[in-house]
Amino acid sequence: MTTANDNIGSRLRSAREARGISLRKVAQEVGVSASMLSQVETGKSQPSVATLYSLANVLAISVDQLLGLEPEPPSVETRTARLDLQRGAENPAIEMENGVRWERLAMGQRGPADALLVTYQPGASSSVEGKLMRHAGQEYAYLLSGEITLQIDFEEHVLRAGDSVHFDSSRPHMFSNRGSDPATGVWFVVGRRDQTTQKVERKVPPPRAVRSAVEVLHRLDSFD
Repeated sequence: MTTANDNIGSRLRSAREARGISLRKVAQEVGVSASMLSQVETGKSQPSVATLYSLANVLAISVDQLLGLEPEPPSVETRTARLDLQRGAENPAIEMENGVRWERLAMGQRGPADALLVTYQPGASSSVEGKLMRHAGQEYAYLLSGEITLQIDFEEHVLRAGDSVHFDSSRPHMFSNRGSDPATGVWFVVGRRDQTTQKVERKVPPPRAVRSAVEVLHRLDSFD
């Protein structure tokens, strides 16, 4: 199983610099200090789930890009004819702050969803700051083991093994493990990738920042 932690910071920094956004500006939009973001970019600190999602949304990058997975070349092959097989030992993984782990599941480089095997260690939460997060997409989760608490808007729900949940991810929410055992489940976030693509198109630098229209197209193609 590969772990992408060592390179997440450098990829975030590269995405920020490619868009010509200052570290201070990104930190302001995400809601963290510039020094904290600098530590993340240099690999001295790991972001929380909430911070990682915020960074991905602000910089318009996908989970695949954070994991360093190269986009597949265009193919005339139809999607129904494809088979994406990924062994458990090959799952790219991200270890986040406060005991949260993401393992990216097989979904194809151009699939419509972020598919993840997520583990929350006891005491872990999606936001160490205690703030509810929100992001684009529809979120689906199925809990395999353990117990996890979902706070959404002003409601609170406890999910146990076998329970599932779906909600609009733009609603403020936070997951936390208040139990004594790890909580593991399968998560799908549908629609966030489409939003990322739209944001990438809006964030393409003006013509004077690139050498040609062809370069603009290449940049767009390089994003998921």
